[in-house]
Amino acid sequence: MANTIHPGLRAGEQDTAIPRDAEHDRERHLPGDGSIWLFVIGEMVTFSCYFAAYMFDHRQLHELFLQSQRSLNPNIGAFNTLLLLASSWFVALGVQAMRAGDSDVAARFVGLGAACGAGFVCIKGVEWHAELAKGLTLGTNKFFMHYYMLTGVHLFHVLLGLVFLGILWRELNGPNSPRVRLVETGATYWHMVDFLWIIIFPLLYLLR
Repeated sequence: MANTIHPGLRAGEQDTAIPRDAEHDRERHLPGDGSIWLFVIGEMVTFSCYFAAYMFDHRQLHELFLQSQRSLNPNIGAFNTLLLLASSWFVALGVQAMRAGDSDVAARFVGLGAACGAGFVCIKGVEWHAELAKGLTLGTNKFFMHYYMLTGVHLFHVLLGLVFLGILWRELNGPNSPRVRLVETGATYWHMVDFLWIIIFPLLYLLR
């Protein structure tokens, strides 16, 4: 069969195929699968209701909330915030490396992001243990009801996110080329988890 020249190429130039994922990536306006953004929007609406309920009770029981907040250690909350920010940064670097075609570097960054997320879980467990040891439980008062509910639901999302990061790490270390959409979808979910904590931290630890 005779060789044909692509209309956009000059004689002597070769027509190189564009990977389907790369071509699809150039056409998309948002990273990841579209369904993850519907999920993110739904979660943000749900958490917004939690935040509104917290703010309402904070205004109604202002002194009780201030007294209860003194039982928390804002330094622990701040350190956990830094851990999640670092984690999101590593995951973002992993996505960039994956797009550049370096799956090994991308896997290392995703692994670092997962390690920071696991550190967050461990520190949150230690913090909960300290609060429970002081007799501060879900039924102590309205502040601690919100505290355990917000941090508990968020912790569940962190654990689920760690599962996703594990899937991404395996994808990046697999024998085949990583699926761009899958990696971006997992990263989008993880950034949502980070963003939610950035709101939860000042509400529970700093708001006066």
